Amino acid sequence: MVDRDKPVDIRPDLPHSARIYDYFLGGKDNYEADRAAAEKIEQAIPSVREVARGNRAFMIRAVRYLSDLGVRQFLDIGTGIPTEPNLHQVAQETAPDSRVVYVDNDPIVLAHARALLTGTPEGVTRYAEADVTEPERILADPAVQQTLDFGKPVALSLIALCHFVPGERIYDIIDTLLEPLAPGSYLVMTHLTTDFDPQIVEGTVQAYRHSGIAMEARTREGVSRFFRDLELVEPGIVAIDSWYPDGEQPQPVPEREESRPASNVTLLRAVVLEPAAAGYAAVGRKPAE
Repeated sequence: MVDRDKPVDIRPDLPHSARIYDYFLGGKDNYEADRAAAEKIEQAIPSVREVARGNRAFMIRAVRYLSDLGVRQFLDIGTGIPTEPNLHQVAQETAPDSRVVYVDNDPIVLAHARALLTGTPEGVTRYAEADVTEPERILADPAVQQTLDFGKPVALSLIALCHFVPGERIYDIIDTLLEPLAPGSYLVMTHLTTDFDPQIVEGTVQAYRHSGIAMEARTREGVSRFFRDLELVEPGIVAIDSWYPDGEQPQPVPEREESRPASNVTLLRAVVLEPAAAGYAAVGRKPAE
């Protein structure tokens, strides 16, 4: 839960993913180190600002979709710096009694937590300072315990976050976060991938790493592992901008054949429908046990 009297060490000399993301969204809560890192990333992927906006737009579509299904509880990890509309504003627009907990580890997000904590009188919005790599701490945080009822469905939102945790441990982390959630809960995710444009995305990964920020893009198979025990909501795992654009169900992503001359093996590769298709989006439902 937010301690407003706690000193905040923002560390403007070190780039942070949340502030870089804020810069890409056109925000002003970033520093020279963040902007320098962002410019290197933008050299690798010129459409990165469009990608950031696409992630944000997907969050809005997914929250409205789940709110329409009756979901009234949201746990948003990797919240980032407030950029309207925030998740609680989207959820509480549909259902004023929605309950939302934001989680982030960036001190500047903590400094802005007051903006995140304003919602409808009927609903509840709270903030917890924690890192996704500490799932037990997140689940035990008073803001989570006092706001969310794990006996009822909860939407776990992980927008553009899991690619900042390289290696295998991220799968155990997400399993730990999902384990106590009631059947009928949802996992909402976007994730960077090399499937659409390997060269550009790999350049992005290297630009982040050179700025001191760990990152790993994952293939569709790697992203699907997060949902292996869940029921994927149609249309499944798709390019971010293709998940219910304009609230309408998208058409399946067409495939084309590609030949690899060296091995003479024919491959199927998804056609890139959008120039900003650098990541996957998906929503999965926790089934009844």
